[in-house]
Amino acid sequence: MIRSMTAFARQEAGGDWGTLVCELRSVNHRYLELSLRLPEELRGLESGLRERAAQGLRRGKVEINLRYRPREDGAAGELALDSGLLERLGTTLQAVAAGLPEPAPVSPLEVLRWPGVVKDRQPDLAPVQAAAVELFERALAELVETRTREGAQIRELLSTRLDAMQPLLATARARLPQVRERLRDKLRARVEELVASPDPDRLEQELVYMFQKLDVDEELDRLDGHLDEVRRVLERDEPVGRRLDFLMQELNREANTLGSKSADSETTNVSVELKVLIEQMREQIQNVE
Repeated sequence: MIRSMTAFARQEAGGDWGTLVCELRSVNHRYLELSLRLPEELRGLESGLRERAAQGLRRGKVEINLRYRPREDGAAGELALDSGLLERLGTTLQAVAAGLPEPAPVSPLEVLRWPGVVKDRQPDLAPVQAAAVELFERALAELVETRTREGAQIRELLSTRLDAMQPLLATARARLPQVRERLRDKLRARVEELVASPDPDRLEQELVYMFQKLDVDEELDRLDGHLDEVRRVLERDEPVGRRLDFLMQELNREANTLGSKSADSETTNVSVELKVLIEQMREQIQNVE
């Protein structure tokens, strides 16, 4: 199973405490990089959310945006009076007024400005924090599901390219006897133009040297082996992006060598077609976790 690194997920929830929205965006990245944007009320959840994200994701640059909007008619921001302090303050004001000849009336607003008379009742954040964690886990599950679904599409594309490469290798392998025979005839004709009676043993030695120099059997064998390995890696239930990227490098190296050793236009064309398919695979693999 392979997963894509590019995906988006959005979840929303509401309750007596207000509304929560969680959005997750992920793009390609060599490692796992998490960026969190949380409201002040939920800042204490950051460490736990990072741990949960790291359990579900291995690679990718992931932006986590969690927004919270309290209910306007809720308890948040409600003012409360300290009745005990207000009573004591009233008693003190009466005593002060009794000792003054002409006391000025005390405004209720002035009483409210007294430190401690009015208290800002803080809402209970436990329910919204619990809801935020649950919402995040739902969004994370959606992101993983999306990445897995897109990864299945990438896997299908890679398998198609692998299937297209196999007959190309068979074509190059089938051409080898003809290429060798053509080289043999070409070398014999050239030697006969220069020497009336060429030495058969020396001619055979030159042919062996030429065949060794232009032999692509090993390259074809390694290409076959790399294709088999790519198929095995695609079946693994783990992050395989880096492994696949390495295999693309190896495939490209062998395809280049096949082209440089080629003594036949058809084999050269095989090398070119292989490199085109490998590049198409490499572009897809850049998005694999």
